[in-house]
Amino acid sequence: MRRPALLRPRGTLAQLCQGRANGFGALRLLLAVAVVGSHVYPIGWGRPDPLWLWSGRQTDLGKAAVLGFFALSGFMITESARRLSGGRFAWHRALRLVPGLAGSLLFSAAVLMPLLYRWQHGSLAGFLSRPDGPLSYLTSLGGSAPTAGWDISGVLAQGIRAGTNFDRSLNGALWSLKYEMLCYLLAGLLAAARLLGRRLVVPAAVLTLWILIATGAVDLPAGTPPAGGPGVTLPVLGQFSVHLVTTLGFAFLLGSALRLHADRIPVHDGLALAAVPALAASFRWGGFAAVGQPALVYLLFWAAARLPGRCRRIGGRGDFSYGVYIYGFPVEQALAVLGCAGYGKPAFLGCALTATGVLAVLSWYAVERPAMRLRGWTPGPLKRAAGKQRPADVTSP
Repeated sequence: MRRPALLRPRGTLAQLCQGRANGFGALRLLLAVAVVGSHVYPIGWGRPDPLWLWSGRQTDLGKAAVLGFFALSGFMITESARRLSGGRFAWHRALRLVPGLAGSLLFSAAVLMPLLYRWQHGSLAGFLSRPDGPLSYLTSLGGSAPTAGWDISGVLAQGIRAGTNFDRSLNGALWSLKYEMLCYLLAGLLAAARLLGRRLVVPAAVLTLWILIATGAVDLPAGTPPAGGPGVTLPVLGQFSVHLVTTLGFAFLLGSALRLHADRIPVHDGLALAAVPALAASFRWGGFAAVGQPALVYLLFWAAARLPGRCRRIGGRGDFSYGVYIYGFPVEQALAVLGCAGYGKPAFLGCALTATGVLAVLSWYAVERPAMRLRGWTPGPLKRAAGKQRPADVTSP
């Protein structure tokens, strides 16, 4: 007797997510849009999105989307770390993050904020000379450093109305990038130590982090912001919250474990159906980090394997998700300064997504894709050194 279709596995992740035949591009874009949607509430109306309150202050839509990003990143980056040398892996990761980020920071400091400053003051007089001017913003990595200037020339301080926008940073979404870099570093170190090839190492790390989360060992006291609590400081990268390192590292390594064991992970409609109430229950009654997060990750990978063909083609010609992520926040801040919140949430979100989408497309074609074409570039000294190390050709007399 045949089992009902719902109870039969469709295959494994290895079979259904080969190469580019998956929905990762569509999911990454959807998660980036979710982050922009989540920021509508704090930026335009000064309150968190509804999921934050409904989930008992465990997470909001934006933070859940970031966790999804990290899980997908862990899955996709792991194979790259195994296949490439340490230097080449670092070069590829830098090309994917740094040029787009630099473009976003320059756009904010040299285009967006000068326009808003002129709109507020009628001229650009004093814009460059202020202590919190654009140069201060750029040298502090756009507000991602602990001592960074979060505003540029007082534009946000003057433009934000009372009772709105409890996040006064120009691009508060950048907080996650240094945690992503830390995860890349971890993947590179595991690959260099040849630990990614040992099938139990990453699952053991995932289990360890899950135990820390499930036992509440890294929980924050009530009222503490997610980036608060105990922290560690690393050279170059700066300060990290232990809470965020644990939760985001758990998501990243969970995605990495799924990649390493993709041939054993079933894509099962019944498991996906069971994950939905588990996720909803964790939102409503607690346990999102320990129960809901794994359920969310499984749903994402199930969707990557089961999305229809049209959705799988999203991202085939351009990966706009990163651009949406790094431009969405400053665009929404600009709309708040201009008073667009007065037109309501749907209009605010529509304007934000339209403007952000245009900037993301420009970022991909003008900055990100050209930078990615340099993945095979090797500096001249290294190329010459490699040539010297090759044994000379030996020909028969």
